[in-house]
Amino acid sequence: MNPFAYLFQDWQANRGNVKARLVLFMFRLVNGINHYMLLKIIFFPYLMFYRFFVEWSLGIELPRKLRAGRNLIFYHGQGLVVNYKTIIGEGCTLRNGVTIGNKKLADGTLSNCPKIGNNVDIGANACIIGDITIGDNCSIGAGAVVVKSIPANSVAVGNPARVLEDKTTAVAG
Repeated sequence: MNPFAYLFQDWQANRGNVKARLVLFMFRLVNGINHYMLLKIIFFPYLMFYRFFVEWSLGIELPRKLRAGRNLIFYHGQGLVVNYKTIIGEGCTLRNGVTIGNKKLADGTLSNCPKIGNNVDIGANACIIGDITIGDNCSIGAGAVVVKSIPANSVAVGNPARVLEDKTTAVAG
């Protein structure tokens, strides 16, 4: 992939959302720099600026080591926290207050982070934690606390989250 296309891969998905475009451009730049030690040394001031501006000033934690697919969308962004070991598929939407990361296990160790499929829509203030998988084409309701895997094409809501409906069955029925 050419560097220009890489930096702007989320641009169309966030049309009309200047803040998201700016933050995601900066995220893709810091994410690209992270792959090469020489670039990390040369662009160290930018890495610090990204951390200060995006993470501290805007309150949007998209770590430089995060693996996120194309066409990532976010609305508002405030309070958005994503652990760097999380894997996010293509075409996903994150809203304000979303937390995605690991959890502390009974033995005191930390679990792995969630794997989010493609085209997943995550509602405001949702919390997705633990070594779980969210299938493709899922919707996670606002305020949901997801601690178990959610199958593809599902709608999950509540605390703890439960599968409300299967989108394929709802359309067919």
